[in-house]
Amino acid sequence: MGPAKWKGRRLPLLPLRGLLVYPSMVLHLDVGREKSVRALDRAMLDDHMILLCSQSEVNIEEPTQEDIYRVGTIARVRQMLKLPNGTIRVLVEGVVRAEVVDYLPNDDFYEVSVKELPETESNDPEIDALMRTVLNQFEHYINLSKKVTPETHAAVSDIDEPGRLADVITSHLSLKIKDKQDILETIDVKARLEKLLDLLNNEREVLELERKISQRVKKQMEKTQKEYYLREQMKAIQKELGEKEGRAGEVEELRNQLANANLPEKVQEKVEKEIDRLEKMPSTSAEGGVIRNYIDWLLSLPWNDVTDDILDIAGAEAILNEDHYGLEKPKERVLEYLAVQQLVKKLKGPILCLVGPPGVGKTSMARSIAKSLGRQFVRISLGGVRDEAEIRGHRRTYVGAMPGRIIQGMKTAGSLNPVFLLDEIDKMAMDFRGDPASALLEVLDPEQNSTFSDHFIETPFDLSNVMFVTTANAIHNIPRPLLDRMEVLYIPGYTELEKLQIATRYLLPKQKKDHGLEPEQLTVTEDALQMVVREYTRESGVRNLEQQVASICRKAAKTIVSDAERKPIEADSATIKEWLGPPKFRYGMAEQSDQIGAVTGLAWTEVGGDTLVIEVTVLPGTGKLTLTGKLGDVMKESAQAAFSFTRSRAAELNIAPDFHEKNDIHIHIPEGAIPKDGPSAGITMATALISALTGRKVSRDVAMTGEITLRGRVLPIGGLKEKSLAAHRAGIRKVLLPKDNERDLRDIPESIRADMEFIPVAHMDEVLSHALVSQAPVEAH
Repeated sequence: MGPAKWKGRRLPLLPLRGLLVYPSMVLHLDVGREKSVRALDRAMLDDHMILLCSQSEVNIEEPTQEDIYRVGTIARVRQMLKLPNGTIRVLVEGVVRAEVVDYLPNDDFYEVSVKELPETESNDPEIDALMRTVLNQFEHYINLSKKVTPETHAAVSDIDEPGRLADVITSHLSLKIKDKQDILETIDVKARLEKLLDLLNNEREVLELERKISQRVKKQMEKTQKEYYLREQMKAIQKELGEKEGRAGEVEELRNQLANANLPEKVQEKVEKEIDRLEKMPSTSAEGGVIRNYIDWLLSLPWNDVTDDILDIAGAEAILNEDHYGLEKPKERVLEYLAVQQLVKKLKGPILCLVGPPGVGKTSMARSIAKSLGRQFVRISLGGVRDEAEIRGHRRTYVGAMPGRIIQGMKTAGSLNPVFLLDEIDKMAMDFRGDPASALLEVLDPEQNSTFSDHFIETPFDLSNVMFVTTANAIHNIPRPLLDRMEVLYIPGYTELEKLQIATRYLLPKQKKDHGLEPEQLTVTEDALQMVVREYTRESGVRNLEQQVASICRKAAKTIVSDAERKPIEADSATIKEWLGPPKFRYGMAEQSDQIGAVTGLAWTEVGGDTLVIEVTVLPGTGKLTLTGKLGDVMKESAQAAFSFTRSRAAELNIAPDFHEKNDIHIHIPEGAIPKDGPSAGITMATALISALTGRKVSRDVAMTGEITLRGRVLPIGGLKEKSLAAHRAGIRKVLLPKDNERDLRDIPESIRADMEFIPVAHMDEVLSHALVSQAPVEAH
């Protein structure tokens, strides 16, 4: 059918969605829209000719003139087939390009007047070159693309018309409708081929990139699969060989542990990195063991594990009182901490230092603090620690390197906020391996310990939530910078009344249980317990008392087992003497009668307060002053000061002015094996010296403590509470103390204050008036 039949340029229009038809192209279309079906019907009635134009947007259901491209293809409808779902399948063949001149009025379907755009023939040799280049590029495209078959290239190669070649190739490319329309609208063949060449180049580059990416992904996948396959093989081999703990299994186990561990991000990254290193290590490598040990430590530390505090003040107080009798200040401090925690929710852990003599319950107090707070408890002893690495750990490069005791303690605790007891902090020493006390400065500083650095772990660890409790017998052995970081709570020792209560409430029931005795099988009378306290122990704490009670329980157990009837035993004073032997101490160390030249002094030691008798003898001689009893330098200087004061006051005291030229003076403090030092025996030595020189007796029930100056003034001293307890134990009922120490009397238990008389003195004259019995002058030496 020739072109003459459709030169009238009046055609029905079929808008295409997502499709474009070129001249000489045959394809099937599915038509479903009513307007389009009516346009097809009209075409079939006429001469089977229809104009096919593409929509600019695929989604538009009812396109307007603006939504349809102006240039399309006049096509011949070859076949129509109605499908069961109501749509019509049409076979069309593109004939020639055409441009819409105008839309004709028609409500049933789109009807347009068109102008044909026939191809211009040209014999330009450049077009032949372009055709070859396009075919060449199309071949590359086919090789890269999986969508076009190689047969297509053979079919396209036979086309010798340049315009038709461009159209056919474009129809096989995966292009956007906009690009395909651009080719359709290019009437000039040369320009069309050039545009197609650009499009082919772009497509080829995109495909090459896609292929590279695809290959990379494939390689990665192959590598992963290969690694997985090899790992599985290794596991199988190890299983066959019977290696249950092969490196692969070890690494897998560590990865599982890491997945379940609640680690901070930085630590997680570090562990992953170390596991990767371990995986690549030969199983025979020594370094593998070091890395494994390091990973185990990082995984086992409580980086984020916190226990909830029991913020019940009444309950905490009940627990503290149940475990310990007395110790009011430490208990009060713990309850204050709990109260503040309730108000602010987040408080840096306090650092308490419990200072006191042995056996007063410092260590067990820390355990009770943890119990009352509902926290984990961990204890390390610092006694004898000389190496800084004990605190901070060794670097991993050393053989057998380990973290320091702090990190080890945190692992044991298993939480970030335990009560951490550093026992015997005053017993540390330093040598060529460093100063452990200085290493503790970072640990015991609330401003620094949130990023505590251990040499082995190498990652900052947070200690700011830990409640540190340290214990010491003597404060002067703790370095000053370390002491500044701690809140010191003194535990001075127990009174006789407190010891009786402790023995009755705690020690006796505990020892009965430990020795397999039922509560009713052994009873100890109060008088018998008091005798044990007074005559078998002399201490600030209750450790020796507990040993004596344990001895009583052992004797009772033997007696009960030997008795066929196993009668209960009541131990009284006589039974105790029989079991424990003769008393070890004389209760009431005070002199039995008033003495000349012998005065009871009070001393403070690391194991509590003590009494000591200072004796002075005046002998004929040349004025030599002899001091014996293992005295320290400060005590010797106090003796010199007492001697000089006595010389300066010789006239007022009725002593011969030249006594120091005609007499030798010997000052002796018994128990010579025990070192003694400090200025607090100054007034005691002066009183003993004056008593010996004047012949006046010293009151047997007076004890004294105070430093003396050359002018006779009495200066304050420390440890008054411990000294008062020692005086009470010795049966002394009157104590002379420096006037400036009067404020310390409130620390002395009420029971002691009620039982004793405390006389503040400011000058030596007051001391002598209270201490010397007879004021009548006697013959001076």
